[in-house]
Amino acid sequence: MGGRFITFEGIDGAGKSTHIERVAQRLRERGATVVLTREPGGTPLAEALRELVLHRPMDGETEALIVFAARRDHVQRVIAPALARGETVLCDRFSDASFAYQGGGRGVDPAWLEALERQVHGDLQPALTLWLDVPAEEAARRRAAARDADRFEQQDLSFFGQVRAAYAARCAAAPARIVRIDASLDRAAVGRAIDAVLEARGW
Repeated sequence: MGGRFITFEGIDGAGKSTHIERVAQRLRERGATVVLTREPGGTPLAEALRELVLHRPMDGETEALIVFAARRDHVQRVIAPALARGETVLCDRFSDASFAYQGGGRGVDPAWLEALERQVHGDLQPALTLWLDVPAEEAARRRAAARDADRFEQQDLSFFGQVRAAYAARCAAAPARIVRIDASLDRAAVGRAIDAVLEARGW
């Protein structure tokens, strides 16, 4: 069960936090040592950078640089050591989010993001990415009912439509790694779909 890197992706309001917690419990019950973490964040430095990204105005390239700086610290201090110990890392967002939010949403050049990705974590990629896909309108309804909006969540539906399209492009380009989950279904159905993906991999 050890040494696996699994990421959860999707626009804000897709239900990632709910399902990542449940998957962590599921894997622990099956004997895995699980590290549950998030991006931006996961270390004291990365959490401080997260606050800047979520609440301070900035352009897309600055945003991307800060997110990748946080990611570098996170990889070095949390993700890579846990994987080296043979543990399972579940991460709420990783580099796919940068291509979706800064690339799709902000219009940052994907080639520039690819260069940052190579510099920050080289060949390290998730073994599995669960993309919780939900229409922008439904995600907005869920967010409004759940919490106050941060700088990203205040964006309009067209922004989230662009983010969703970028996730779809990433999924099409890496179908062996990224699995789309229909997150517009009820919570139990989404959970069953995720479990089916894990079972298919013997996890």
